[in-house]
Amino acid sequence: MTKLDLKRERKDLYSPSSSSVSVVEVPAFKYLMFDGQGAPDGEDAQQAYQVMFPAAYKLKFLMKAKGHDYGVMPLEGLWWADDMDDFVKGRRDRWKWTYMIRQPDFVTQKDFSEVVAVLKAKEHLPCLSKVRLESYREGRSAQTLHVGPFAAEGPNIERIHSHINKIGGAFDGHKERHHEIYLSDMRRVSPERMKTVLRQPFH
Repeated sequence: MTKLDLKRERKDLYSPSSSSVSVVEVPAFKYLMFDGQGAPDGEDAQQAYQVMFPAAYKLKFLMKAKGHDYGVMPLEGLWWADDMDDFVKGRRDRWKWTYMIRQPDFVTQKDFSEVVAVLKAKEHLPCLSKVRLESYREGRSAQTLHVGPFAAEGPNIERIHSHINKIGGAFDGHKERHHEIYLSDMRRVSPERMKTVLRQPFH
């Protein structure tokens, strides 16, 4: 059985350069999604971490039994706020987000429902009902690779915004949400070595 590598299939989306900003067109992909609010170390985020990867791995094992093998994708996050000053001023309790884990196109709602039923029967996951399978299309976006701690992302985010302005683009922080793809395992990699794709959709 051939193992599908979604990151390798689209290196342009998951392996950008850290020295430049690139523009990509991101098509519709399927994701496990979990909506929340607050800081990355807050209560909502902890609930998301506790349920999303068990769901993703259970879904992988189900699909492997059906003849489809693939690697589980990294966690991703869409970030926004009703007042964008909440980011600038660090009012983390007001940050809004959707955490996501990309799924292969062949995963169906029926497969997802089957996994939810199994997890309900065997695991204590109180927030399982907050996880959904949904398609999301990001479209035209500018991105770069950030290497280092999350707290040091600012200059790279500004670099992305400057590039968008330079090529005549614009974006609305409420609709075109800042996107992060967490390529490193935060439990095993030191902050200065962590790799994160930073992406900003624009029009």
